[in-house]
Amino acid sequence: MPPKKNKKGAGDDEKELKGGSRFCRVKNNLSMGFVGLPNIGKSTITNLLSGANHAEAANYPFCTIDPNVVNVVVPDQKFKYLADTWKSPSIVPAVLKVTDIAGLIKGASEGAGLGNAFLSHIAAVDGIFHLVRCFITDEVTHVDGSVNPVRDLETIQAELCLKDLETMTNVLKNEKEAIRKKEGLARAADPKVGETFQSAYDKVMDLLKANKPVQTHEDFTLGEIEYIRDWQLITTKPQVYIVNMSQKSFIRKNHKFLPLIMNWVKEHGGGQIIPMSAEFEQNLQDLKDDPDQLKGFLAQCDEEAKSAGITSPGLMPKSVIPKIIRSGRAALCLQSFYTAGPKEVRSWTIQKGTLAPQAAGVIHTDFERGFIKAEVCAFDDFKKYHAGEKSMAKVKDAGKYKQQGKGYEMQDGDIVVFMHNATTAKKK
Repeated sequence: MPPKKNKKGAGDDEKELKGGSRFCRVKNNLSMGFVGLPNIGKSTITNLLSGANHAEAANYPFCTIDPNVVNVVVPDQKFKYLADTWKSPSIVPAVLKVTDIAGLIKGASEGAGLGNAFLSHIAAVDGIFHLVRCFITDEVTHVDGSVNPVRDLETIQAELCLKDLETMTNVLKNEKEAIRKKEGLARAADPKVGETFQSAYDKVMDLLKANKPVQTHEDFTLGEIEYIRDWQLITTKPQVYIVNMSQKSFIRKNHKFLPLIMNWVKEHGGGQIIPMSAEFEQNLQDLKDDPDQLKGFLAQCDEEAKSAGITSPGLMPKSVIPKIIRSGRAALCLQSFYTAGPKEVRSWTIQKGTLAPQAAGVIHTDFERGFIKAEVCAFDDFKKYHAGEKSMAKVKDAGKYKQQGKGYEMQDGDIVVFMHNATTAKKK
């Protein structure tokens, strides 16, 4: 790869970008992957997310060797409303691709366990669900002999940072080689790299040596981000921390390890933390076909929560599976627009910031090539004005059905009809 032109520097007045999504690939089918030690619940939670037993969940360290990939339906009340309104024969929700990656152990960056293969699986996803174990049971062994979530966080973070440091050993060498080729210099020459490359390189090395993910650092310019994105570092991926605790601790909201985990995450760049219980979620899943037993189970959980001093209805135990799915999608900066009619209601996935022609291209490339305009209605306006009708007539009467051109930035929840010319493929 040739060296980039040194157009942007650390002092440039550029649009501020934040989070791991800065470094994501620009596409609409981005994926999340579960990462953590063995025997912490990755396969169980993947099964729960997908609603079916797609991954083998067994009590030994390397039961998941090849990454198990599932498409998880995205919980979306707006989409459900449209589906209930139109009652079309074809209902197609949005999905999030989630990969269950086998457990890492200490030394994985040097090939311990099945480390090299697993780290390559992590590199293939776009975001990370970093799962940490807090539940204690003799029935599920811990690879290090005891449950200590802070130690486990340190282990995984260190392995990811070490793998990125290994990658960085070639980054500087490759950049100088590209400059030598471009400028026709001798192999023994030691050319100076560009200012933006050097600043990006120095910042990344400082972060990795401090055992901090690159994606947590906010002070990157757009020029630096362009370089870092090309380096394909694991720690540039957005992370969501999932804390898997026992059902009892989840209901009572008082796990002793939770404050320690929160402090560790804060000290290592911050991030979203979602406490959950695979045990609780599995019980909900097992009872889903028996409404009476499910109701009784939830009532029992509510009583246990109240006995622990919890009185707010918002804190009563309930599934966090929808929250996990939505948080993964948000971490990847994905959103939905809808097409709705008598034949089909469908949710389409795009990245935030997508313009109308590119959104049309998600449906069909011809729609983007021959784009004329988009007829757009915000979901909230449709719900407010359609008066129960399976049409946009009342919405149009209210002046809420608008025509948008090529520069329109799609908003989450837009209901759209794309107008386009019939086109033929471009000649090569």
